[in-house]
Amino acid sequence: MKEIESKLKGEISRLTNKTFKFDERVAEGWFSAVYFLKTKEIVEQHLADNVVTMQFFQKEHNAVLCGTDEAIALIHTFSDHPEKLDIHSLKDGDKISPYETVMTITGPYQYFGFLEGIIDGILARRTSVATNVYNVVNAARTSGKQKPVIFMGDRDDHFTQQAGDGYSAFIGGSTAQATHAMNEWWGKEGMGTMPHALIQMFKGDVVAASKAYQSQFPNDKLMALVDYNNDVITDSLKVAREFGEDLISVRLDTSRNLVDKYFLRNQHLMGTFDPRGVNPELVFALRKALDNEGYHHVKIVVTGGFTEERIRAFEELSVPVDMYGVGGSLLKIGIGFTGDNVLIDGKPEAKDGRRYNPNPRLKLVDFIGNQ
Repeated sequence: MKEIESKLKGEISRLTNKTFKFDERVAEGWFSAVYFLKTKEIVEQHLADNVVTMQFFQKEHNAVLCGTDEAIALIHTFSDHPEKLDIHSLKDGDKISPYETVMTITGPYQYFGFLEGIIDGILARRTSVATNVYNVVNAARTSGKQKPVIFMGDRDDHFTQQAGDGYSAFIGGSTAQATHAMNEWWGKEGMGTMPHALIQMFKGDVVAASKAYQSQFPNDKLMALVDYNNDVITDSLKVAREFGEDLISVRLDTSRNLVDKYFLRNQHLMGTFDPRGVNPELVFALRKALDNEGYHHVKIVVTGGFTEERIRAFEELSVPVDMYGVGGSLLKIGIGFTGDNVLIDGKPEAKDGRRYNPNPRLKLVDFIGNQ
């Protein structure tokens, strides 16, 4: 846990091998492109006395780098003679620009070259998620005030990705993550209250479901989910009247295909906006209804299909949202990394169009062994 504590304090210690549950088949080349495995054999037999420098970069984005600790731990775990390799790297959370070198590895090619594609993939996924989250967090910041962003990506990708995605979201600036696995690498627990399934078990009675929740988890902050009956103002006021100061927030997750009953009862309000889903007019109306009855303390949380662009649109309108929950849009992989051999025996040697691009920001990484 020491490296996690250091991370949270902003110190320089990296996550180590113990953090990551690597598949042992990496050592067998199971996840490496076959041409890398064949090249390893050829070099071992014909050019064993070599020292290459491989550098990693991405081409298109100003981004938030993530995955370096994981990649370094992978190298230290599965390369041949990792203690004989020199690794220079930026750190998770560093801001990077197109074509900036984020990591170099120097040593005999046959010791580590077969890991090239795996390293590219780690950096691509982790940096994409961290950057997506960073952009969403920035979108949720107005007038110097940062609104919390919850990472809710558990249903949008394979469960085996949760730990790495959650850590990337943390690096990007998210406030909390939905599952325990998403918090595994940095020592926290998942955050969440009730799903629609809980309200369904109480036959749509939001107050009864909230009472059961409070009884079962009395130390939790009560956040009521209020869109089950597609009548968020009515149900929000019901739970507010029942719980008073104990109700901390209400969450809206209205389907983008539905129009809330508030608008169906007040059709004169429609005609100038899209009334479906969680829309600005619905949130304004909810805030007004809560405030009119004195529930100024009840915060409004919105979820369901939120993206960076949608959050920016809400913030530009000063919609009274207190917290955003975001899922699938944060998991889009749009940043690809490339590893290139650029030096051999200390001299420039790279494919046409590529060259050694030294970066003074890179720091030498201590060999961590099997920590």
